Amino acid sequence: MSIYALPNNSQAWQAALSQVAHILPDALHGCDLDNLEHCAQLGILPLFAIVVVTQDGAQVDTLMQSWTATQANWQLITVCDDDAAKARAHKIDGGETVSNVGIYRYLLAPKVQTEMSSEKKTAAAHIIDEQISAHLALHIQADVHILSAEKMLTRHRLACFDMDSTLIQEEVIVELAKFCGIEDKVSEITEEAMRGEIDFATSFARRVALLADTPVSVVDEIIANHIHFQPGAATAIKSLKALGYHTVLISGGFEPFADYVARTLGMDEFYANPLINDGKVLTGTVADPILDGIQKAAIAQKVAARLGLSMQEVVCIGDGANDLPMMAVSDLGIAYHAKPIVQARASAAVNVTGLEGVLYALGHRLDKA
Repeated sequence: MSIYALPNNSQAWQAALSQVAHILPDALHGCDLDNLEHCAQLGILPLFAIVVVTQDGAQVDTLMQSWTATQANWQLITVCDDDAAKARAHKIDGGETVSNVGIYRYLLAPKVQTEMSSEKKTAAAHIIDEQISAHLALHIQADVHILSAEKMLTRHRLACFDMDSTLIQEEVIVELAKFCGIEDKVSEITEEAMRGEIDFATSFARRVALLADTPVSVVDEIIANHIHFQPGAATAIKSLKALGYHTVLISGGFEPFADYVARTLGMDEFYANPLINDGKVLTGTVADPILDGIQKAAIAQKVAARLGLSMQEVVCIGDGANDLPMMAVSDLGIAYHAKPIVQARASAAVNVTGLEGVLYALGHRLDKA
């Protein structure tokens, strides 16, 4: 087990931007470089944050510089945490050892003063993402996060997590099905739903109906012996809490499991479907409305409103198609070892690390203390 240092109030991205302040468009003049999240003009500027996470770290700087050398219009600035932030770093002890990776952060900026419409910036972002990802993929396996720079400069305050296959390794409804001898039937329906091939609410009701007459006692058995947290989950939640995030579990699964997971990880609150029973056995019925993808998005919005936050201050993390609605309404949607449809639509995708990779996608880094 290791303790990790999480820089406290790092000005890394602001410092990188200050290095190219002289070539930024006139629209940015007058904005406070220490409070750029309040500058409305930042979102349309041709500035891109790049984070590369890999176990093959020795080559990353060289590979990034070699790509930049082929670009006549772009320059690359390395992003480093300031000494003050490192000196007062949060000490994060999640009771686990996270993936041993290198985290490389860069700001990509134009060489000359440039203005770009939002449409052109979106097109440029796609081209840059494809080129850099392809260039690196020839040499290393890595998570490559390429985002508009204001995403890294925004002070996000709310993180909403899916549970099954995101915070924990299991799909709890499948674990319940194992006790009933119907695992194959339930797994088939689950996979269809997670791939977006059938409606989640309908599939959920079909799966729950198969669990009728299951003894309630199996819930405690599953929690005690068959729930495994994702690698990096405890570290991710503790780190986000240290950074000032309100953390919420929003699951299409069941309340007893969500309660256990949220409490164990120290999350602030949870939402899930009730597991209806008569005190002895599960009834096989569901309560309306079923907590599906649309409900997940609505809950994320309601929690943000209750906390006085805009959706630009919200991050949502998940792995399945029913997580896409809440990702869509948030500022950043992060896919964790997710289905292809989710990775394609997410702002960033974590694949080479445990759940601590969410921190890297948000522009932070962890180092052994």
